[in-house]
Amino acid sequence: MEVLDTPIKYLRGVGPQKASNLEKELNVSTFEDLAYYFPYKYIDKSKFYFTTDITSDAVAVQLKGVISNFRLEGSGHKQRLTAKFSDEKGSIELIWFQGLKWVQESIVRGKEYIIYGKPSYYQGWTIAHPEIEDPIKNQETVPVKFFPQYSTSEKLKNGKINSRTIALLQKNLWSVIKTTDISETLPKYILQKYRLMPLYDSLRNIHFPISDELLSKARSRLKFEELFYIQLNILKFKADKQEKSVGFVFKVVGENFNNFYTHYLPFALTNAQKRVVKEIRKDFLTGRQCNRLIQGDVGSGKTLVALLSMLIAVDNNFQACIMAPTEILARQHFQTIKDFVKDMPINVDILTGTSTKKERKRIHESLQDGSLNILVGTHALIEPDVVFKNLGLAVIDEQHRFGVAQRAMLYSKNSVLPPHILVMTATPIPRTLSMTLYGDLDISVIDELPPGRKPIKTIHSYDSKRLMVFKFLKDQIALGRQVYIVYPLIEESKNFDYKDLTDGYESISRAFPQPQYNVSMVHGKLRPDEKEFEMQRFIKGETQIMVATTVIEVGVNVPNASIMVIESAEKFGLSQLHQLRGRVGRGDDQSYCILMSSFKLSSDARKRLDIMCSTTDGFVIAEEDLKLRGPGDMDSTQQSGTPMQLKIADLVHDTGLLNIARGAAFDVLEVDPELSKPENEILKLRRQVIFNKEQHWSRIS
Repeated sequence: MEVLDTPIKYLRGVGPQKASNLEKELNVSTFEDLAYYFPYKYIDKSKFYFTTDITSDAVAVQLKGVISNFRLEGSGHKQRLTAKFSDEKGSIELIWFQGLKWVQESIVRGKEYIIYGKPSYYQGWTIAHPEIEDPIKNQETVPVKFFPQYSTSEKLKNGKINSRTIALLQKNLWSVIKTTDISETLPKYILQKYRLMPLYDSLRNIHFPISDELLSKARSRLKFEELFYIQLNILKFKADKQEKSVGFVFKVVGENFNNFYTHYLPFALTNAQKRVVKEIRKDFLTGRQCNRLIQGDVGSGKTLVALLSMLIAVDNNFQACIMAPTEILARQHFQTIKDFVKDMPINVDILTGTSTKKERKRIHESLQDGSLNILVGTHALIEPDVVFKNLGLAVIDEQHRFGVAQRAMLYSKNSVLPPHILVMTATPIPRTLSMTLYGDLDISVIDELPPGRKPIKTIHSYDSKRLMVFKFLKDQIALGRQVYIVYPLIEESKNFDYKDLTDGYESISRAFPQPQYNVSMVHGKLRPDEKEFEMQRFIKGETQIMVATTVIEVGVNVPNASIMVIESAEKFGLSQLHQLRGRVGRGDDQSYCILMSSFKLSSDARKRLDIMCSTTDGFVIAEEDLKLRGPGDMDSTQQSGTPMQLKIADLVHDTGLLNIARGAAFDVLEVDPELSKPENEILKLRRQVIFNKEQHWSRIS
């Protein structure tokens, strides 16, 4: 057995119980797993401070002294433990909110300890939950400049496995691993071309660097490798798919397309829309399955591009469908498409979870006999009893809201060949993310808004100015405009201090009384027919104000609604704020988005609101959102947070390295598409090891 394959329980200092905890909490089950469990930061343990040296600039300090005067304060879950820490220059207070009994029993009064932690000032300097170390007992406290810090969990800490424990285990691990135990994972020519550190040296230096230079080189090598193999896998799969995938050829751009384009197109296409339609038409002629992502900001005209593509499918005697994540959005698409083709011989229908048995029977029959040309729907489209006669094109809108397994089911809706796939999103995706998340798709961007659209004015207002905001709303309503007011919750929550919808509806109804004003309310707990009734009242102008939750985030198109008020705006993410703002600005009038918040804002929340007020460019917002929130999981079914695949690289900050790694992967495949050359055998094997461990959902568009 290879040394790296050794079960972690056999490492000195682990044993069966710790091994079980490490596997469950950190997915570390072998020596190799631990070697690839990287520090998230390093702290300087080479320098000691005196208590009198502490200043407000200090991120963290290391002190040596004695601990005394323990006191329990408070009761119940608010109980805390305090103690006095003293050195030869002065004293500060230590404080614990957890593990109080363990602290009291473990620390010897009057004995010298080394403590490390972040100081804060409240009626004097304090350090909460300091790291505590016995300088005599622990040989590992030899002062070092780069002391690794490892992420852990509450469960591991309770099992006495903290960051320091993992650092000690790493020391034990690297005392038994030799250079010959680490096989290189990149070809020699790539190491030389990009001046990369060998793998053994990189792994050793990432855990125990002795200089800034060596740490930098180790990081660069490991980040490059991570990004390189992800890009190699994506580009290889894309090339294989293009080579092997067979798709329907839509030779004809016929009567339906030309008739609509000439006589029924409601307005001239933007240059961006024309470009994207041409790209799709080109895909339809290749004989390969089209797999294209269409990015376009809210209001950029993606639905019209999708309709033109579906008309090409119909002209070639195929059926088309469009799948949306919510019934509101599906009905919006249905109504829009139906209005577009109302004077044409195009049969359009809608299928959702609330469709009646009679409606379903009619739809199923017309699908199977081919008389239904375009079907719009929700996830109901992928039910087993929905059978098309000849599905040629499937459009998936707001694709990130569907599970990848659900999207994959559309592939089976044509028994001859899989349909062409268009994936649409109104959430602009930063280039660094799109080349990784959607690197196996062709990407089209609609980066223009229809002419005549006025930029939405976005204003941040505090709750204390609510009466001024109400006055503004009344003035706008008097001009014939309509208003959305969005709340983050339906009912008041004990856990969150958000404005709630039911209370908001009552206060709005009092501030805007009948008969002069009428108020609608829409939220996810309403029955579909109730939701549709309220939506129609607003669309027809029977109500001037719609109080809603984020159920209206997508799919609501009321050109006369020109004001969006978002309550507790600090509680929303940038992407969601941008989507909500996109519900207005669809008519000729000047539109406004008012972000209401409390005075108490975190720094991130304030940044989000400032960004919203400074730009309406969805791609700028997407880049900022990526910086604030993280890139999301790239190659599994997870949809948000930090990528599981990435152990050390960062899509936000490593853009330059990502471009280099993608270029390197492209160069390799251009010369050796099958990775069959002897020097690339290592790439072929390593790719199999990394990517054959699990189902990779990136293979579904």
